[in-house]
Amino acid sequence: MKDHEIYIKRCIDIAKNGLGTTAPNPMVGCVIVHDHKIISEGYTSCYGGNHAEVNAINNTYNKSLLKNSTLYVTLEPCSHFGKTPPCSDLIIEHEIPNVVIGCLDDNVLVAGKGIDKLRASGCKVTVGILESECRQHHKRFFTFHNKKRPYIILKWAETTDGFIAPKTKNKKEPVWITNQLSRQLVHKWRAEEQAILVGTNTVFEDDPSLTVRDWTGKHPIRLVIDRTSKLSKEHAVFNKDSDTHIISEKVADFNKPLAQQICAYIYSLNINSLIVEGGSKTLQTFIDENLWDEARVFYGNVKFNTGIKSPQFSRTPINKTLIETDVLKIYTND
Repeated sequence: MKDHEIYIKRCIDIAKNGLGTTAPNPMVGCVIVHDHKIISEGYTSCYGGNHAEVNAINNTYNKSLLKNSTLYVTLEPCSHFGKTPPCSDLIIEHEIPNVVIGCLDDNVLVAGKGIDKLRASGCKVTVGILESECRQHHKRFFTFHNKKRPYIILKWAETTDGFIAPKTKNKKEPVWITNQLSRQLVHKWRAEEQAILVGTNTVFEDDPSLTVRDWTGKHPIRLVIDRTSKLSKEHAVFNKDSDTHIISEKVADFNKPLAQQICAYIYSLNINSLIVEGGSKTLQTFIDENLWDEARVFYGNVKFNTGIKSPQFSRTPINKTLIETDVLKIYTND
Protein backbone atom coordinates (compact mmCIF):
# COMPACT_ATOMS: atom_id res chain seq x y z
CA MET A 1 0.00 0.00 0.00
CA LYS A 2 1.33 3.44 -0.94
CA ASP A 3 2.21 5.95 1.79
CA HIS A 4 -0.74 8.20 0.96
CA GLU A 5 -3.15 5.28 1.30
CA ILE A 6 -1.59 4.13 4.58
CA TYR A 7 -2.08 7.55 6.16
CA ILE A 8 -5.61 8.09 4.79
CA LYS A 9 -6.54 4.64 6.14
CA ARG A 10 -5.27 5.80 9.52
CA CYS A 11 -7.40 8.95 9.16
CA ILE A 12 -10.50 6.80 8.60
CA ASP A 13 -9.70 4.63 11.61
CA ILE A 14 -9.28 7.50 14.06
CA ALA A 15 -12.29 9.37 12.64
CA LYS A 16 -14.54 6.60 13.95
CA ASN A 17 -13.87 7.87 17.46
CA GLY A 18 -16.36 10.63 16.65
CA LEU A 19 -19.21 8.30 15.72
CA GLY A 20 -22.41 9.43 17.41
CA THR A 21 -21.02 12.72 18.73
CA THR A 22 -20.19 14.95 15.75
CA ALA A 23 -23.52 15.03 13.90
CA PRO A 24 -24.70 16.91 11.98
CA ASN A 25 -21.02 17.54 11.24
CA PRO A 26 -19.11 14.72 9.51
CA MET A 27 -16.74 12.59 11.59
CA VAL A 28 -13.42 13.49 10.00
CA GLY A 29 -9.98 12.08 10.76
CA CYS A 30 -6.67 13.91 10.27
CA VAL A 31 -3.03 12.83 10.45
CA ILE A 32 0.07 15.03 10.12
CA VAL A 33 3.24 13.40 8.81
CA HIS A 34 6.81 14.73 8.96
CA ASP A 35 9.75 12.84 7.48
CA HIS A 36 7.63 9.68 7.03
CA LYS A 37 6.53 9.71 10.67
CA ILE A 38 3.16 10.63 12.17
CA ILE A 39 3.73 13.60 14.47
CA SER A 40 0.08 14.34 15.31
CA GLU A 41 -3.47 13.07 14.92
CA GLY A 42 -6.93 14.48 15.45
CA TYR A 43 -10.58 13.71 14.87
CA THR A 44 -13.73 15.83 14.95
CA SER A 45 -14.83 16.86 18.44
CA CYS A 46 -18.42 16.75 19.64
CA TYR A 47 -20.72 19.04 17.66
CA GLY A 48 -19.73 22.66 18.22
CA GLY A 49 -16.13 21.76 19.03
CA ASN A 50 -12.97 21.69 16.96
CA HIS A 51 -12.74 19.98 13.59
CA ALA A 52 -10.23 17.20 13.00
CA GLU A 53 -7.61 19.42 11.32
CA VAL A 54 -7.69 21.89 14.20
CA ASN A 55 -7.24 19.13 16.76
CA ALA A 56 -4.37 17.60 14.79
CA ILE A 57 -2.56 20.94 14.44
CA ASN A 58 -3.14 21.80 18.10
CA ASN A 59 -1.83 18.36 19.13
CA THR A 60 1.46 18.87 17.27
CA TYR A 61 4.20 19.02 19.92
CA ASN A 62 6.62 21.04 17.75
CA LYS A 63 4.70 23.33 15.45
CA SER A 64 7.85 24.42 13.62
CA LEU A 65 7.71 21.00 11.92
CA LEU A 66 4.40 21.89 10.25
CA LYS A 67 6.17 23.96 7.59
CA ASN A 68 7.76 20.76 6.28
CA SER A 69 4.89 18.36 6.84
CA THR A 70 1.98 16.75 5.01
CA LEU A 71 -1.54 16.92 6.40
CA TYR A 72 -3.83 13.99 5.57
CA VAL A 73 -7.60 14.25 6.01
CA THR A 74 -10.62 12.13 5.03
CA LEU A 75 -12.71 15.07 3.79
CA GLU A 76 -11.94 18.40 2.14
CA PRO A 77 -11.12 21.06 4.77
CA CYS A 78 -13.93 23.55 5.24
CA SER A 79 -13.63 27.08 3.90
CA HIS A 80 -16.56 28.76 5.66
CA PHE A 81 -17.39 30.04 9.12
CA GLY A 82 -19.82 27.90 11.07
CA LYS A 83 -19.57 26.95 14.74
CA THR A 84 -15.80 27.22 14.22
CA PRO A 85 -13.49 29.16 11.81
CA PRO A 86 -12.47 27.62 8.46
CA CYS A 87 -9.96 24.77 8.74
CA SER A 88 -8.35 25.77 5.44
CA ASP A 89 -7.40 29.14 6.97
CA LEU A 90 -5.62 27.42 9.86
CA ILE A 91 -3.69 25.15 7.50
CA ILE A 92 -2.58 28.20 5.52
CA GLU A 93 -1.69 30.11 8.70
CA HIS A 94 0.70 27.33 9.74
CA GLU A 95 2.16 27.13 6.23
CA ILE A 96 1.63 23.40 5.86
CA PRO A 97 2.92 22.82 2.31
CA ASN A 98 1.18 19.54 1.42
CA VAL A 99 -2.40 18.42 1.96
CA VAL A 100 -3.74 15.00 0.94
CA ILE A 101 -7.52 14.60 0.89
CA GLY A 102 -9.62 11.46 0.72
CA CYS A 103 -12.69 12.97 -0.93
CA LEU A 104 -14.33 16.27 -1.81
CA ASP A 105 -16.99 17.80 0.41
CA ASP A 106 -20.36 17.86 -1.41
CA ASN A 107 -21.77 20.46 0.95
CA VAL A 108 -22.49 23.55 -1.18
CA LEU A 109 -20.81 25.67 1.50
CA VAL A 110 -17.53 23.91 0.68
CA ALA A 111 -17.67 21.89 -2.58
CA GLY A 112 -14.12 22.56 -3.76
CA LYS A 113 -13.75 26.00 -2.20
CA GLY A 114 -11.46 24.68 0.51
CA ILE A 115 -9.14 23.13 -2.06
CA ASP A 116 -9.17 26.29 -4.17
CA LYS A 117 -8.20 28.38 -1.15
CA LEU A 118 -5.35 26.02 -0.24
CA ARG A 119 -3.96 25.95 -3.79
CA ALA A 120 -4.24 29.72 -4.10
CA SER A 121 -1.98 30.01 -1.04
CA GLY A 122 0.67 27.84 -2.71
CA CYS A 123 -0.22 24.60 -0.97
CA LYS A 124 0.17 21.37 -2.97
CA VAL A 125 -3.15 19.50 -2.75
CA THR A 126 -3.71 15.84 -3.68
CA VAL A 127 -7.32 14.64 -3.86
CA GLY A 128 -8.99 11.24 -4.19
CA ILE A 129 -6.84 8.91 -2.08
CA LEU A 130 -8.98 5.92 -1.00
CA GLU A 131 -11.90 8.01 -2.24
CA SER A 132 -14.51 5.23 -2.21
CA GLU A 133 -13.52 4.20 1.33
CA CYS A 134 -13.74 7.80 2.50
CA ARG A 135 -17.12 8.32 0.88
CA GLN A 136 -18.37 5.14 2.54
CA HIS A 137 -17.05 6.35 5.87
CA HIS A 138 -18.89 9.67 5.38
CA LYS A 139 -22.08 7.96 4.13
CA ARG A 140 -24.36 9.75 6.62
CA PHE A 141 -23.01 13.18 5.70
CA PHE A 142 -23.17 12.59 1.93
CA THR A 143 -26.67 11.08 2.06
CA PHE A 144 -27.92 14.09 3.99
CA HIS A 145 -26.44 16.67 1.60
CA ASN A 146 -26.93 14.84 -1.69
CA LYS A 147 -30.29 13.13 -1.17
CA LYS A 148 -31.75 15.72 1.22
CA ARG A 149 -32.70 13.05 3.73
CA PRO A 150 -31.11 11.16 6.62
CA TYR A 151 -29.09 7.99 6.20
CA ILE A 152 -31.66 5.32 7.07
CA ILE A 153 -30.98 2.07 8.92
CA LEU A 154 -33.80 -0.44 9.26
CA LYS A 155 -33.55 -2.77 12.23
CA TRP A 156 -35.68 -5.67 13.34
CA ALA A 157 -35.51 -9.15 14.85
CA GLU A 158 -37.46 -12.12 13.56
CA THR A 159 -38.10 -15.67 14.68
CA THR A 160 -37.06 -18.84 12.90
CA ASP A 161 -40.57 -19.00 11.41
CA GLY A 162 -40.56 -15.39 10.17
CA PHE A 163 -42.46 -13.43 12.82
CA ILE A 164 -41.46 -10.07 14.28
CA ALA A 165 -43.89 -10.12 17.22
CA PRO A 166 -46.70 -12.24 18.71
CA LYS A 167 -50.27 -11.27 17.82
CA THR A 168 -51.28 -10.96 21.45
CA LYS A 169 -49.46 -10.70 24.78
CA ASN A 170 -50.30 -10.18 28.42
CA LYS A 171 -47.99 -7.27 29.27
CA LYS A 172 -47.06 -3.99 27.57
CA GLU A 173 -43.40 -4.88 27.24
CA PRO A 174 -41.22 -6.45 24.54
CA VAL A 175 -41.28 -10.18 23.89
CA TRP A 176 -37.61 -10.82 23.25
CA ILE A 177 -36.54 -12.70 20.15
CA THR A 178 -32.82 -12.00 20.57
CA ASN A 179 -30.33 -12.61 23.35
CA GLN A 180 -28.79 -10.07 25.72
CA LEU A 181 -25.65 -9.51 23.62
CA SER A 182 -27.71 -8.65 20.55
CA ARG A 183 -29.84 -6.26 22.57
CA GLN A 184 -26.71 -4.56 23.89
CA LEU A 185 -25.47 -4.15 20.31
CA VAL A 186 -28.74 -2.40 19.41
CA HIS A 187 -28.15 0.10 22.22
CA LYS A 188 -24.66 0.72 20.86
CA TRP A 189 -26.22 1.46 17.46
CA ARG A 190 -28.66 3.90 19.05
CA ALA A 191 -25.73 5.81 20.52
CA GLU A 192 -24.17 6.05 17.05
CA GLU A 193 -27.13 7.59 15.20
CA GLN A 194 -28.93 10.90 15.62
CA ALA A 195 -32.51 9.69 15.75
CA ILE A 196 -34.76 6.67 16.14
CA LEU A 197 -38.29 6.09 14.77
CA VAL A 198 -41.15 3.78 15.77
CA GLY A 199 -44.87 3.59 15.07
CA THR A 200 -47.88 3.98 17.34
CA ASN A 201 -48.43 0.25 17.84
CA THR A 202 -44.86 -0.27 19.06
CA VAL A 203 -45.38 2.37 21.75
CA PHE A 204 -48.73 0.88 22.78
CA GLU A 205 -47.53 -2.71 22.84
CA ASP A 206 -43.97 -2.38 24.19
CA ASP A 207 -43.86 1.05 25.88
CA PRO A 208 -40.17 1.47 24.92
CA SER A 209 -38.02 4.36 26.10
CA LEU A 210 -35.85 4.17 22.92
CA THR A 211 -32.79 5.24 24.89
CA VAL A 212 -29.25 3.96 25.43
CA ARG A 213 -29.28 1.89 28.61
CA ASP A 214 -26.95 -1.05 27.96
CA TRP A 215 -24.28 1.17 26.41
CA THR A 216 -22.54 4.46 27.17
CA GLY A 217 -23.48 7.24 24.80
CA LYS A 218 -25.93 9.92 23.83
CA HIS A 219 -29.62 9.06 23.63
CA PRO A 220 -31.03 9.44 20.10
CA ILE A 221 -33.76 11.94 19.28
CA ARG A 222 -37.05 10.01 19.33
CA LEU A 223 -39.65 10.19 16.56
CA VAL A 224 -43.02 8.50 16.87
CA ILE A 225 -45.66 8.09 14.18
CA ASP A 226 -48.97 8.96 15.87
CA ARG A 227 -51.45 9.90 13.19
CA THR A 228 -54.32 11.05 15.40
CA SER A 229 -52.29 12.04 18.49
CA LYS A 230 -53.76 9.31 20.67
CA LEU A 231 -50.64 8.45 22.65
CA SER A 232 -50.55 9.42 26.31
CA LYS A 233 -47.77 11.54 27.79
CA GLU A 234 -47.39 8.72 30.34
CA HIS A 235 -45.61 6.57 27.76
CA ALA A 236 -41.85 6.15 28.28
CA VAL A 237 -41.00 7.84 24.97
CA PHE A 238 -42.12 11.13 26.51
CA ASN A 239 -39.72 11.04 29.45
CA LYS A 240 -36.98 13.64 29.81
CA ASP A 241 -34.11 11.44 28.65
CA SER A 242 -34.24 12.84 25.10
CA ASP A 243 -36.34 15.01 22.80
CA THR A 244 -39.40 13.40 21.19
CA HIS A 245 -41.11 14.51 17.98
CA ILE A 246 -44.56 13.29 16.99
CA ILE A 247 -45.39 12.69 13.33
CA SER A 248 -49.14 13.23 13.17
CA GLU A 249 -51.63 14.58 10.64
CA LYS A 250 -50.30 18.03 11.56
CA VAL A 251 -46.94 17.06 10.05
CA ALA A 252 -47.82 14.60 7.28
CA ASP A 253 -50.62 13.72 4.83
CA PHE A 254 -51.21 10.03 5.56
CA ASN A 255 -52.98 9.60 2.22
CA LYS A 256 -49.66 10.21 0.43
CA PRO A 257 -46.35 8.30 0.59
CA LEU A 258 -45.47 8.55 4.27
CA ALA A 259 -41.78 7.61 4.39
CA GLN A 260 -40.94 10.38 1.94
CA GLN A 261 -42.71 12.94 4.13
CA ILE A 262 -41.02 11.63 7.26
CA CYS A 263 -37.63 11.98 5.57
CA ALA A 264 -38.42 15.56 4.57
CA TYR A 265 -39.51 16.39 8.11
CA ILE A 266 -36.40 14.84 9.64
CA TYR A 267 -34.21 16.64 7.10
CA SER A 268 -35.78 19.93 8.25
CA LEU A 269 -34.66 19.06 11.79
CA ASN A 270 -31.04 18.80 10.55
CA ILE A 271 -30.88 15.09 11.43
CA ASN A 272 -28.51 13.14 9.21
CA SER A 273 -29.06 9.55 10.39
CA LEU A 274 -32.06 7.53 11.51
CA ILE A 275 -32.71 4.04 12.88
CA VAL A 276 -36.18 2.71 12.10
CA GLU A 277 -36.99 0.09 14.73
CA GLY A 278 -40.50 -0.83 13.74
CA GLY A 279 -42.90 -2.41 13.96
CA SER A 280 -43.50 -4.34 10.80
CA LYS A 281 -45.90 -1.84 9.19
CA THR A 282 -43.54 1.10 9.72
CA LEU A 283 -40.54 -0.83 8.42
CA GLN A 284 -42.46 -2.05 5.38
CA THR A 285 -43.44 1.54 4.56
CA PHE A 286 -39.78 2.50 4.15
CA ILE A 287 -39.04 -0.67 2.17
CA ASP A 288 -41.98 -0.16 -0.19
CA GLU A 289 -40.96 3.45 -0.85
CA ASN A 290 -37.34 2.34 -1.30
CA LEU A 291 -36.15 4.83 1.31
CA TRP A 292 -33.49 2.93 3.22
CA ASP A 293 -29.72 2.43 3.08
CA GLU A 294 -29.03 -0.46 5.44
CA ALA A 295 -31.12 -3.20 7.02
CA ARG A 296 -29.77 -4.91 10.12
CA VAL A 297 -31.79 -8.03 10.80
CA PHE A 298 -31.42 -10.39 13.74
CA TYR A 299 -32.60 -13.98 13.34
CA GLY A 300 -33.25 -15.35 16.83
CA ASN A 301 -33.45 -18.94 17.96
CA VAL A 302 -37.14 -18.56 18.83
CA LYS A 303 -40.34 -19.86 17.26
CA PHE A 304 -43.78 -18.21 17.60
CA ASN A 305 -45.87 -20.44 15.27
CA THR A 306 -48.20 -17.48 14.75
CA GLY A 307 -47.87 -13.72 15.03
CA ILE A 308 -47.07 -10.56 13.06
CA LYS A 309 -45.03 -11.34 9.98
CA SER A 310 -41.63 -9.71 9.55
CA PRO A 311 -41.07 -7.10 6.82
CA GLN A 312 -40.65 -8.52 3.33
CA PHE A 313 -37.88 -7.57 0.91
CA SER A 314 -35.62 -9.30 -1.57
CA ARG A 315 -31.95 -8.77 -0.84
CA THR A 316 -28.79 -10.82 -0.34
CA PRO A 317 -26.89 -10.02 2.87
CA ILE A 318 -23.42 -8.52 2.52
CA ASN A 319 -22.41 -9.74 5.96
CA LYS A 320 -23.48 -12.42 8.42
CA THR A 321 -22.38 -12.59 12.07
CA LEU A 322 -23.12 -15.18 14.74
CA ILE A 323 -23.92 -13.63 18.14
CA GLU A 324 -24.22 -16.65 20.43
CA THR A 325 -27.65 -18.08 19.50
CA ASP A 326 -28.57 -15.22 17.13
CA VAL A 327 -27.56 -14.54 13.54
CA LEU A 328 -27.17 -10.93 12.45
CA LYS A 329 -27.41 -10.23 8.72
CA ILE A 330 -26.57 -6.84 7.17
CA TYR A 331 -28.24 -5.79 3.90
CA THR A 332 -27.56 -2.70 1.81
CA ASN A 333 -29.76 -0.90 -0.69
CA ASP A 334 -27.52 -0.08 -3.63
